[in-house]
Amino acid sequence: MDMINTVTQLEREVMEMLLSGEHPVLMVLRAQWERAKVVQREFTGVGFFTHFEIPVGVPRVPGRRSFQLDDVHADVPGLSHGVDFILFIRDGAIDFLEGFTYGDDRWPETIDTFQLTYVQAANGVVVSRTSDRDWEALCRLLGA
Repeated sequence: MDMINTVTQLEREVMEMLLSGEHPVLMVLRAQWERAKVVQREFTGVGFFTHFEIPVGVPRVPGRRSFQLDDVHADVPGLSHGVDFILFIRDGAIDFLEGFTYGDDRWPETIDTFQLTYVQAANGVVVSRTSDRDWEALCRLLGA
């Protein structure tokens, strides 16, 4: 199996969490995710960028907005601060997923075990990591 063009288990579960919910924008993004193809994966030593292609004809977010979803964190054995993720939406379509570590942590050779949580932040500072998503903050980002 070609790992460059295959979504990893970590990426799959992160994307499921990032795109979960009944908001209309999330529904459009989930439809894109179902058709997404990995076209490139870059490792930086402290994280990764996985680039996706969304086929022509798959609906885009109304207004072709650009924004990021960044409220998912993974606790990973061996990483002192875990991994945070950012999903970049450009012109209404999923573009790429970034995962990154902090401090002196290097990206592990493999990640087989992880625990995902939502991050709740205030003014850019993490307040808590929880199984509950901050729907109020997400709806402000996505629009009512």
